[in-house]
Amino acid sequence: MVNIMGKEVKTNAMRILDRNKIAYKINTYECDNFIDGKSIADMLGQDYDITFKTLVLIGKSNQYYVFVIPIAEELDMKKAAKIAGEKSLEMVHVKDINKVTGYIRGGCTPIGMKKQYPVFLHESSKQYNSIIISGGRLGTQIFLNPNDLLKVTGGKYADVIVH
Repeated sequence: MVNIMGKEVKTNAMRILDRNKIAYKINTYECDNFIDGKSIADMLGQDYDITFKTLVLIGKSNQYYVFVIPIAEELDMKKAAKIAGEKSLEMVHVKDINKVTGYIRGGCTPIGMKKQYPVFLHESSKQYNSIIISGGRLGTQIFLNPNDLLKVTGGKYADVIVH
C-alpha cells in the first residue's frame, strides 16, 4: 500500500471493500508504467488461473460493460455481447479508460469505478477461495473471494472466454 508520511493511502476499491466489511488482502510491487498481467504474475510468481484482468467494453447502445477474466485468456467477443444483451461490443480505447472508469490502464479494477457498470466475472473463478485483481492503482493488487467481488459490484458469473 502506498505510504505517505506514515499514513496508508487506500484506493477507492479498498475503501468500498472496507465499507462493505469484505475481507481482502493487498499486495504491492514496484511498478511505474503499465505492464501486462502475465508479466506481473511471472515477476511475482503468481498463478495465471487466479490472476484476473479487468476489461472495459462499450456496446452498440453506448452502455459500458466490465469483464473480469484470467490474465492468460482472451475475451470471446460474441459470448460477451450475447451475455450483455448487445448486438456487438468493442474494447474501450486506452485513452478513454480513465474518463470512463476513474482508473488508469494497469490499475483498473471492477470495484469503485466512476459509475457501476454491469460486471461479468469468468466462471472459472468460482473454484477458488481467493482471486487476484488490480487494486485500483499501478503496483497494487487485491486478493479476495470471487463471491465477495460479485457482491460488491452486483456482478454475475459468466462463460466469456475463447475456448
